[in-house]
Amino acid sequence: MAMAYGTDTRTHRLHRLPRPLRAPFEGRTWREFGYVLLSLPLSIVFFSLAVSLVATGAGLVVTFLGIPVLAAALAMCRGFGAIERLRARALLGLRVTTPAPVRPLDSGGPMAWVGGMLKSGVSWRHLLYALVHMPWAVLSFSIALPLWATAWTCATYPLWHWVFPAYVGSDGLQLFGDRTHAYYLDSPVELTATAAVGLLLLITTPWIVHGLTTVDRLLVTGLLGPSRLEGRVVELESDRGVVVDTAAADLRRIERDLHDGAQARLVALAMDLGLAKEKLQEDPDAAAHMVAEAHGEVKLALQELRDLARGIHPAVLTDRGLNAALSSVASRCTVPVKVTVDLPDRPAEAIEGIAYFTVSELLQNVSKHARATRASVDVWRAHNRLMLQVTDDGQGGADITAGSGLAGLAERLDAVDGVLVTDSPTGGPTTITAELPWRA
Repeated sequence: MAMAYGTDTRTHRLHRLPRPLRAPFEGRTWREFGYVLLSLPLSIVFFSLAVSLVATGAGLVVTFLGIPVLAAALAMCRGFGAIERLRARALLGLRVTTPAPVRPLDSGGPMAWVGGMLKSGVSWRHLLYALVHMPWAVLSFSIALPLWATAWTCATYPLWHWVFPAYVGSDGLQLFGDRTHAYYLDSPVELTATAAVGLLLLITTPWIVHGLTTVDRLLVTGLLGPSRLEGRVVELESDRGVVVDTAAADLRRIERDLHDGAQARLVALAMDLGLAKEKLQEDPDAAAHMVAEAHGEVKLALQELRDLARGIHPAVLTDRGLNAALSSVASRCTVPVKVTVDLPDRPAEAIEGIAYFTVSELLQNVSKHARATRASVDVWRAHNRLMLQVTDDGQGGADITAGSGLAGLAERLDAVDGVLVTDSPTGGPTTITAELPWRA
């Protein structure tokens, strides 16, 4: 416990220093420096093996034996990439998604795997990394190590000059010349100037090393990660799953509303009309009263069916667009809502429907949870994006990450490359902005 407390105290004192002064002692700086040091030997090994195997495979292509050799070289480079991604994650904190494995061209056995490896753009990018990273690693090593060694040497020179004077000459550090014509750093002014230069280098070197590793981050991300097409395919597969789940949930909601609402009322209506038919001859007044009650049930059933149809796709949206449809939604909100729609023309039909249901659900949240006295809805176009903003003066506290309906709404928008942003501090006001593509 005492050791842990002492460590926490030192860490707290370190964080109290200005960032430039604590940079030489931070763990991030030493991890990045370690990454640069390891890059040189690893890149030499990777470069040598990659060039050797690729050259051998290219030379043997005429005998057809070169094709499997080339495939093996690419597979080896993918293994190098796995090591580099792991190293970047451990030392640079960079998380790069592992590319998808090679897909054989067909089920033809080993040669299908060879063809898939040669056709894989990811494999060739791994080879390019093995070739490009070696000269960059040499340059980074040549810059970082001398700067770091010089910085610490000069910064601590007065100390080790005092402790080990025999190792720096009888008069001080010899900069140049021989024993008869030499120049030593021995005066207090020179010692102070040397230490000052060392401190300046200590402050600047971590940022230079960080800049060098930034290039490494770009190389790892650009050459060792999945391709944009592959990432887009994964994203579209995820979006497709969200769309399918949303459609299934909507179908279940419609079935539940029909079963519990209009269907139940129509069943009761049929029973009431049957009873009224039986009493028509015996008690006309009671039958007339039952018919009147059935008429009221018919009106309620029609209203529920109308609301259900509006929830699927309102006719006013198709006929008159977002302005009229959102005004209709706002009129059913429990608080006064000001609607402002400024659109030069109508967006795509699918996007228009998503925008309508987004505003509708947000206004329902205002009615149920916000405790607001007023709200506003603004819709406009920004370049090729449709912008929606719903604001209320309620209690705030809306959070997408809380697993509420906002999270499901954000997933729906994300399925069409949309974005939902929430600004809802505790105590209000709440501003929720949705961004959708103008065309589907």
